[in-house]
Amino acid sequence: SDQDVDRAGPIFQALGKATHIGTVGSGQLAKLANQAIVGITIGAVSEALLLAAKGGARPEKVREALLGGFAGSKILEQHGERMLARDFEPGAPARIQLKDLRMILDEARAEALTLPLSQRVFEQYRALQASGHGDVDHSGLLLELERLNGVRLSAGTGGVDPEEENG
Repeated sequence: SDQDVDRAGPIFQALGKATHIGTVGSGQLAKLANQAIVGITIGAVSEALLLAAKGGARPEKVREALLGGFAGSKILEQHGERMLARDFEPGAPARIQLKDLRMILDEARAEALTLPLSQRVFEQYRALQASGHGDVDHSGLLLELERLNGVRLSAGTGGVDPEEENG
């Protein structure tokens, strides 16, 4: 209740900024909403960088340009850099993103919702895990996109290379 949140306010302030979202369980829904945005956006950044590179643009310069516009985001900033540097050491493992997407889809079914973007990204993370990359960082979704297309994102060259060993 609002009264409970007010009473616990001093404790919450010591921990950081607290936002009262709603009734019990609403915080979990907010976490799922966050993970839907993260997972879908990682997929969008992966596709955008690969598309730009395949067309002959320098993906690191495309990322730089996009950071200053409407597409700018923490995902493009941080995970886009990880993709370009091919740094897939896990901060947040892909298998955890897959688990979160499964929870999102379970909640959607319980609420009689269809979430096609979450469903599609879930399938891509499931394929990433099936190909042995469940423990890479969730930005490693790029590896699945590369596998699907038989190419490898190549920063600095303005293109993609024929698929090499992903890792």
